[in-house]
Amino acid sequence: LPLHHRRITMMSKVALMAVIAVGGASAFVPTTGFLPKARLATSATSSLGLRPAGRTGSASLKMQVAAGQDTAALTRVATEARGLAMDSIAAAKSGHLGLPLGCAEIGAVLFSDFLQYNPKDPQWINRDRFVLSGGHGSMFLYSWLHIAGYELPMEEVKNFRQYHSMTPGHPEFPNSEHNTPGIEATTGPLGQGVVNAAGIAAAQKMEQAMFNTKDHEIFDSVTVALCGDGCLQEGISHEGACFAAHEGLDNLIIVYDSNDVTLDKMAEYTQSEDTAARYEAYGWEVVTIDGHDLAAIKKTMDGFRTAKNGKPKLLVAKTIIGKGIDEVAGTNAAHGEAGVAYVADAKEKLGLKEPWEVSSDTREFFKGVTTSKTETYNKWQDTFKAWKGANKEHAAKLDSFVKGEVPSAEEMFKGIPEFDQDKDIATREAGSVVINPVADLVPQFLSGSADLHGSNKNYIKTGGNFGRGFDKTYTGKNFYFGIREHAMGAIMNGIAFHGMFRPSGATFLVFVCYMRATIRVAALAEIPTTYILTHDSIGVGEDGPTHQPVETVSSLRVFPNLDVMRPADPEETVGAYVHSAQRKDGPTALILTRQNVRTLKEIPVKTRREGTLKGGYVAKKESGDLKLIILAAGSELQWAMDAAKEIGDGVRVVSMPCMSIFDKQDQKYRDEVLPPACRNRMAMEAGVGSPWYKYVGLDGKVVSVEKFGFSAPGDLVMKEFGMTAENCIKEAKAMM
Repeated sequence: LPLHHRRITMMSKVALMAVIAVGGASAFVPTTGFLPKARLATSATSSLGLRPAGRTGSASLKMQVAAGQDTAALTRVATEARGLAMDSIAAAKSGHLGLPLGCAEIGAVLFSDFLQYNPKDPQWINRDRFVLSGGHGSMFLYSWLHIAGYELPMEEVKNFRQYHSMTPGHPEFPNSEHNTPGIEATTGPLGQGVVNAAGIAAAQKMEQAMFNTKDHEIFDSVTVALCGDGCLQEGISHEGACFAAHEGLDNLIIVYDSNDVTLDKMAEYTQSEDTAARYEAYGWEVVTIDGHDLAAIKKTMDGFRTAKNGKPKLLVAKTIIGKGIDEVAGTNAAHGEAGVAYVADAKEKLGLKEPWEVSSDTREFFKGVTTSKTETYNKWQDTFKAWKGANKEHAAKLDSFVKGEVPSAEEMFKGIPEFDQDKDIATREAGSVVINPVADLVPQFLSGSADLHGSNKNYIKTGGNFGRGFDKTYTGKNFYFGIREHAMGAIMNGIAFHGMFRPSGATFLVFVCYMRATIRVAALAEIPTTYILTHDSIGVGEDGPTHQPVETVSSLRVFPNLDVMRPADPEETVGAYVHSAQRKDGPTALILTRQNVRTLKEIPVKTRREGTLKGGYVAKKESGDLKLIILAAGSELQWAMDAAKEIGDGVRVVSMPCMSIFDKQDQKYRDEVLPPACRNRMAMEAGVGSPWYKYVGLDGKVVSVEKFGFSAPGDLVMKEFGMTAENCIKEAKAMM
């Protein structure tokens, strides 16, 4: 076989069209399509001892019978998994048939043999993690979770995509809305899942390095993600693949459902690169096989698990999308529900006579699977018990990590020294101080940056650096993500999905737009990620409008379940960090200044710290009758305080570091801070002002920045846009 791809002629394409369907499905001839430019992974062959697989359709792709593999049983199970997907999608009149049908043999090997799990203890800390990156194919996962014995009843499988079911349209990580066991990540936005898997694999490397000992190996799990062309076309997958290879995540396995098809067209219409060669260039181990060959799947996956060679693994599985429904199989029509019209005939050809059929033979077969996996689980429990007895301090630490324990806010405040009240510093600089006692108090707190540690100032000084080579180890708490914000967000989500560590990551605020898709998933999945976003306004100055956030803070505030905290001084920064380190039901964005701000010593330290935890508080109470309320956040609070002092009686200043937290306070507290009787209100912030109108109302005024900035010293830019005490006084007096 040639080592390099040669363009397949039209004549040879026709010769390759005859494909024998495995597992009782009838043979079919695809009507269109061009097989991707697969490249044989000779490096994988040499290091893993695996045969190089020929191209789909060649004689070399006949099913092998592996030792100890019940091919007949697995073929039957794969057929029934196809049937479950057909029936549920047909009943819902909605969904994606292509992946569940095309990857049925892959699912059979994963859930009957390869994956390390216990369906009765789905949170087992040493389980393998399976991420369905192509989340649109969710019936693949629901079918296999049900067959494998997870607490996912058949009624829920039938209830696919229905209101409050356990089987939503795309897999959702357990949260306040869904609690489906076996779901390791919220997926659907293509490309994110494979990078979430890299984050999970990184967390696995960390737990192995932290807790395994010479005498007891309690962590040896791997992460498997299943994706298609859509995931690998998205740029985020490139960023994540580079990170995974560079840091030696050899416990990460990506199964690439390579079926020549995307939604609009056959894949050749939009892609021509050699994906296998691309991943080899990154530094991955790559093997190409027939994705319907049960023996080849098992042999390759088993080889991947044992190959501790510092390389992540890519299995290019050549599959037939929609396999089992002849009328659409192998075409882009198979991707969605176009095949529903042919389900009845397809099931008859497959030998499936009942709706949602799972035969007694399959149930019995998986009883044996469960018994085998329970034996492995019980042996691990014995090892774990011995490890705990020999490592009591580590055992207590692990227990705390698993439970997600963190000190109380009061305890954390005591552990973070007060700042010099006579020194003015930037809140990013304050953050560089605060993050270190936070990391000591919450040892599972991690940090990282997209090549901006020196600017973001979020380095954990005693944490060490994560990864391989140089000065890095897998116990390191500081992640160097490279210039890869999108991947950073998804890797952070993966670490949070893993569940043992609390990730944070940093970049300039203006570049958070590269991460919006991953922040959205974090908010939806209710996972505790922290975003440290510095250089927060036009105060950035000389770098100009490309680097001066104007709309960014307001655009983040519209995300449900994202706490956007813009502290005004070092002590509010303490409160913001403490909140982010304690939060368990969603992400937090810390918005920090580049320029120095005044330390607001006229406000008691306790008031600033505790007030920040409530989202908003009275920073300066009026003397005499209340005539005007000035609200501000971040660097503009100092101007509001100066203005109130200058104006004198009747002016209250409210600090509003986090609107979403304030809005969750009880009505009594909110009315105490913002008395409804006072409608004369003004807000000031160096950004787009629309979110403030819910507080100032139609009678109020917002002093804001409604256009892009310009390149000049930061204080000059601020002055030109009216972000000064003088302008605050002028605008306030005009309202009184």
